[in-house]
Amino acid sequence: MYVIGTAGHVDHGKSALVRALTGIDPDRLVEERERGLTIDLGFAWLTLPSGREVSIVDVPGHERFIKNMLAGAGGVDLALLVIAADEGPMPQTREHLAILDRLDVPAGIAVITKTDLVDEEYLELVRLEVADALEASAMADAPVVAVSARAGSGLDQLVAAIDAALDSVPEKRDLQRPRLPIDRAFTIQGFGTVVTGTLLDGTLRTGMQVELQPGGRRARIRGLQRHRSTVESLEPGTRAAVNLTGIDAGDVERGMVVAAPGSLSPVFALDARLTGAASARHPLTHDAVVTFLAGTAETEARVRLLDADAIAAGESCWAQLVLVDEVAVLPGDRCILRSPNETVAGGPIVAVNPRRHRRFHAATIDSLQRSLEGTPSSRLFDLLAMGPVRRIDIGSSLGLEPRAAEKIVEDLLADSRAVEVGGRVYGLSWLETRAGQLEAVVSSFLDAHRLRVSVPREHVRSQVGLDAGDFEVVLGHATSRGLVEMASGGNLRTTGHTVTLPESVAADVRRFSDALRLDPYSPPTTGVPASEILDYMEDAGLVVQTRAGVVFDAAAFESMREKALARAGASGKVTLAEVRDMFGTSRKYAQAFLEHLDELKLTRRVGDARVIREG
Repeated sequence: MYVIGTAGHVDHGKSALVRALTGIDPDRLVEERERGLTIDLGFAWLTLPSGREVSIVDVPGHERFIKNMLAGAGGVDLALLVIAADEGPMPQTREHLAILDRLDVPAGIAVITKTDLVDEEYLELVRLEVADALEASAMADAPVVAVSARAGSGLDQLVAAIDAALDSVPEKRDLQRPRLPIDRAFTIQGFGTVVTGTLLDGTLRTGMQVELQPGGRRARIRGLQRHRSTVESLEPGTRAAVNLTGIDAGDVERGMVVAAPGSLSPVFALDARLTGAASARHPLTHDAVVTFLAGTAETEARVRLLDADAIAAGESCWAQLVLVDEVAVLPGDRCILRSPNETVAGGPIVAVNPRRHRRFHAATIDSLQRSLEGTPSSRLFDLLAMGPVRRIDIGSSLGLEPRAAEKIVEDLLADSRAVEVGGRVYGLSWLETRAGQLEAVVSSFLDAHRLRVSVPREHVRSQVGLDAGDFEVVLGHATSRGLVEMASGGNLRTTGHTVTLPESVAADVRRFSDALRLDPYSPPTTGVPASEILDYMEDAGLVVQTRAGVVFDAAAFESMREKALARAGASGKVTLAEVRDMFGTSRKYAQAFLEHLDELKLTRRVGDARVIREG
């Protein structure tokens, strides 16, 4: 399935051309028919002599409706740049041409319409003007076909040119991440909410659960239509009408994207390679506020130019855009910037929600350039340098089909430049960086606490800023590299770390240890050493501290734990009174002991008793 889009100046015959080609009137609004002016997007379809089915998006040409034109230009495989023979190229002709350049539309045909209004000599002059307008654009070598929608002349040649041009258009990619930027949303009585758009990057099926971004609202596909025919599934590149259930039309608007749940995230900032539009009369300057358009989305944005202070027509620059409203876009999508009533720049998006970049920073510019032009393997390496990625997401992150993504992942793993753990791929450079941070946290803590034998694992994890799964992978890498080692209780220490106690501290340790052993089940609560000495004793496996402030000899606590859990296992529970009597102690000590078992998640309280915690 292919999508063709019209472009060109107002009243140059775009809608009439579509009607002549397809027999379908794309002007769906009463106001459009009354005024003879396309205001919003219109749609039609055609089967070519080759058997290809094509959808046609008819866009408005009037300068006031150029944002509507942009909403229809996304996902177009071939553009028909329409120029009236009686007027030749006009301002919106040139602006639409500049937009097609910045959107990187794969193919184009220049169509000179209304040829019945001019003679051959005048038509030849218009051909020369068209060639001149196209010369500096991506359509410089595009075929030029002259037609008259009213007389029907040239239409067969145009259809043949369309068929031939589509021969060189790449097949639509199936990245298994379907997304449909919404260009219309409405209600049909008896069916509910219907949205339309051009399907990208994957397949939609009836019954499928979907998510609308931005916003995250969930819905289910009740039905699908293509060219007014009901179908069970739709492939990438299809103009689609999607009937959604579970969501009201009032909650849906142009600019939202229908996608598989979890496959898209709201975007509030992005990096892009911008090129000044050939039609721009003014340069785009650093820190300018512009209108940002991508797909069917529109919002205001502030532009931070990263390697220039301004870009004029035809010049290129890296930029970071901070958006006023969130949008749903991905790296590889194209954006257009307008300010205020002209198209000033556009180009590919290379990263979404990036960190703030320094301006004129060579390493940043090099990284962005690799993101745009690097090989898939180098782009994956750079992607993994920023953090782990689920293996199943790598293809969509790089804009690759699954088979190609699998190949580069396998190559990277085989070269030991990455490892896979639990379905997530970790780049070696990221692991090295994070392992170094982990070692630094452990070392810094031990330097600040001279009596500590080790560092609590959770303290290290929170300081490094990783979730539990990624932390374990980094820890494994750090221990395999000999940067840290495990200590008692799952704590961590730098390799070979030992503590040499001052004699005064060693004396306090011996004194308190002796006192604990005198009455191990009712330990003293006075004459307790300073907290840093207690922490040392706990790290060294000499004592167990409880939240109640009671400190047990470690061996005594272990004996109490074994006996209490054995009693709970045999009878199904153990009570505070039973613990008190088992160890000949007081209620205070028995309660502190049992509460500590709860904290260790060995038991849980049920009424006045404790039961063994399952799992």
